[in-house]
Amino acid sequence: MWNLDELPPRGTVYGTLLNYRSTLDALGDQVHAAPYKAAPQAPILYIKPRNTLVGHGDPIRVPVDAPELEMGATLGVVIGRTACRVSADHAMDHVAGYTIMNDVSVPHASFYRPSMRFKCRDSFCPIGPVIVPRQTVANPDALNISVAVDGVVLQTCTTADLIRSVGQLIADITEFMTLHPGDVLSVGVAAGSPRARVGQRACITIDGIGQLDNILIAEETP
Repeated sequence: MWNLDELPPRGTVYGTLLNYRSTLDALGDQVHAAPYKAAPQAPILYIKPRNTLVGHGDPIRVPVDAPELEMGATLGVVIGRTACRVSADHAMDHVAGYTIMNDVSVPHASFYRPSMRFKCRDSFCPIGPVIVPRQTVANPDALNISVAVDGVVLQTCTTADLIRSVGQLIADITEFMTLHPGDVLSVGVAAGSPRARVGQRACITIDGIGQLDNILIAEETP
């Protein structure tokens, strides 16, 4: 079993796109436009590389060319056992625990394949403050999430709105790739991510998991 105290994670951190019903609903007819012309039939993944990873209390650096950032609150699923072609019924046996992620993004219009420039800037993935063991969370598919900026709650959502449940998401991903101990999988971000600027504080709370708190500062000019 992977060490539950190890944050930031030593494995790969994956983001998932369009796994909330609210996100698909917000796109409306765009989902049926070319080139895809339909809602996704399989998970859409991207990577939050190591340069993006920071912890609870660490600053989020706001680039000069993107003064306003989206705070993408999401549940992080920490893999504890190697998962390859697992069924949804047995997927949770491969989970070590859960944490909070802020999938920070530069506001952008591309919803299927956003540029790394929007998703992968330094400090764009705060994670923490702890990893809660899987056994202590009764149902990861029924967790309330809230996002506050400077103490004002600007978004509430729930993992009950996921298109693919945690178990089903793991099963669908491991059908074509292996997840390893220490990997962290974001279940997705709901529509309406609040935006924040330099000097503001973003706080994400997930029931039973905890509270992730980060202040936004100006990125230093090289």
